[in-house]
Amino acid sequence: MTPLRIKPLLLAGTLALLAGCEARHPASAEQVSPQRFASQHGTLEVFPVATGLEHPWGLAFLPDGRMLVTERPGRLRLVYPDGRLSDPIAGVPQVFARGQGGLLDVALDPDFEDNRLVYLSYAEPGENGAGTAVARARLAGDSRLEELQVIFRQQPKLGAGHHFGSRLVFDREGRLYVTAGDRGEPERAQRLDQGQGKIFRIERDGGIPADNPFVGRDGAQAAIWSWGHRNVQGAALNPDTGELWQTEHGPKGGDELNIARAGLNYGWPAISHGVNYDGTPVGEGLREAPGMEQPLHHWTPSIGASGLAFYTGERFPAWRGDLFAGGLALRKLVRLDLEDGKLVGSEDLLVELGERIRDVRQGPDGYLYLLTDAGNGKLLRVGLAAD
Repeated sequence: MTPLRIKPLLLAGTLALLAGCEARHPASAEQVSPQRFASQHGTLEVFPVATGLEHPWGLAFLPDGRMLVTERPGRLRLVYPDGRLSDPIAGVPQVFARGQGGLLDVALDPDFEDNRLVYLSYAEPGENGAGTAVARARLAGDSRLEELQVIFRQQPKLGAGHHFGSRLVFDREGRLYVTAGDRGEPERAQRLDQGQGKIFRIERDGGIPADNPFVGRDGAQAAIWSWGHRNVQGAALNPDTGELWQTEHGPKGGDELNIARAGLNYGWPAISHGVNYDGTPVGEGLREAPGMEQPLHHWTPSIGASGLAFYTGERFPAWRGDLFAGGLALRKLVRLDLEDGKLVGSEDLLVELGERIRDVRQGPDGYLYLLTDAGNGKLLRVGLAAD
């Protein structure tokens, strides 16, 4: 079988860009045979688009067919359709690259083709430790970010090195959702004056939307959209409803799939479907409580949920409307079968691949793209052999 090929969106523009940029040359999907894995809808083919990425975290597709990929130690790179990696892009903010901290997600402004704005979430160092932050900057040419502006900071900063989140998702009105973990201090997730364990909703310049649920409430941070979260590392906008769906890490068991709705409390750590890592109950061991939301789905044992994408493409009709979630702990891709917004089944995919899947995205070409979390991380393209 002839390997499938990635087609750039604007081939001529991409080739012109390739000529003027130094880049590394790993093996690409054009040069290797795919790995094949069984699935309910046929044989999956997995191609390595690019290799040699150090703990890649977030992925965004540029209009010309290239991709931006973050590396947790603090690098942002361009990935070309043939798999080449650019040198690190200059102008990235300083990051707290310890533990789970570092450079995290990347997203393009809804008007990127006009304004060239790129948004980055990251662990920001500062007094008393670090916290999740979001900066935006203009992508100047192919080699640097300019006019960097920090538009969000999780407050207060804490000394721990884990549970930063963080995903970035724009809604239909161009407002930005920012997920931020509990930073290892669970009780803060139940306090509206604290920035830990929350999903925030802000304007593109960092302003606060007037219809945010806690605007004007004493003792509450006005940017909060929802609360009682542990560590949200998967988030995607439902293409049918415009609502934010998210996955978050539980402790030992109890990873969750939720719809993040305005002003709602998702319960952590007062309720949980998991237990502490030493086997003791979380809090009082409750799984439900008045005024706290139940997940649409939960995983025990934990899959280590990270990355989330709705499939809307025409290339694989059997997947249309389904939701794909990455697994770090159990090293797999999960397909969640949705009908009319309800979960009716799930399928574990790529278990034999043995990779920690950090991010999941649908590409403009209708394929799924995955980032693997490793010192020699990969950007993978996933499709069905029947294509």
